[in-house]
Amino acid sequence: MEILCFKIKGKLAHFRKYYANNTALSFTIPPRTTLMGIVAGIMGWPRDSYYEKLSSEHVQFGIRVLSPLKKSFHRLNFLNIKSLGDLTKKWSSDFRGEGGHIQTPFELVSAMNITKDDVIYQTFIMSKHSGIDTFQRIKYHFMKKSPVFNTTFGTANFSASVFDIEIIEKNRIKLVDSSKFVLIHSAIPSHLVKELKFDKEEYNNYNFVEEDMMPGDFVANKNREVRKMNRLLFSVTKNPLRVILNSNYYTINLENETINIQFMDA
Repeated sequence: MEILCFKIKGKLAHFRKYYANNTALSFTIPPRTTLMGIVAGIMGWPRDSYYEKLSSEHVQFGIRVLSPLKKSFHRLNFLNIKSLGDLTKKWSSDFRGEGGHIQTPFELVSAMNITKDDVIYQTFIMSKHSGIDTFQRIKYHFMKKSPVFNTTFGTANFSASVFDIEIIEKNRIKLVDSSKFVLIHSAIPSHLVKELKFDKEEYNNYNFVEEDMMPGDFVANKNREVRKMNRLLFSVTKNPLRVILNSNYYTINLENETINIQFMDA
């Protein structure tokens, strides 16, 4: 049992809520399907070719917020395109701006201090028995090679970078079963949480908690139909959640800290 751990940072992020038709809402953290795409891009795998080998039956993903996050709405000034015309003959076309513009709301994820800080997540990958070969390929590429495609936070213009890549060996991983309150540093599937403690009076334990339903798996390769959803509970700051779980969790020893995590698809 090994866990591949790495951090991703960028200035802005947008993880579009696929069910939003008339406005571009964003998830606060990248859904599991987005993490699959980030890994596939780094590996250089063709688009839509990796849904089955990175499915939750084979590979597990975990996510942790490392910088305080906020979301804000902005207006994008898009071209209002209703007719194409023939650009080769210089005919009238809305692509030339002749149809005017339309303002579209767009939700951004950023750090609390956008001028000084970045959006930073920490990702954890662990394989199940059926995904060992895939995990070994991912581990080798992350440790030995450079990303094949550029990493982004949702849209192509929100560039991100991967850093602090680390392999956590078996002797640094402990599976813990506890019926007491414990600090969990990663996003947690909601059905695993028996009780959440939220003390506003204790500043050091003050958490900003969100819960959201996110896509977890697609039906098959080349098919972007959502097959599985993950309801996740998470903090939008680095502060961990204080919870009682009805399942096991993982304690892992990183280079500079010891943290408790659970995977998104548990």
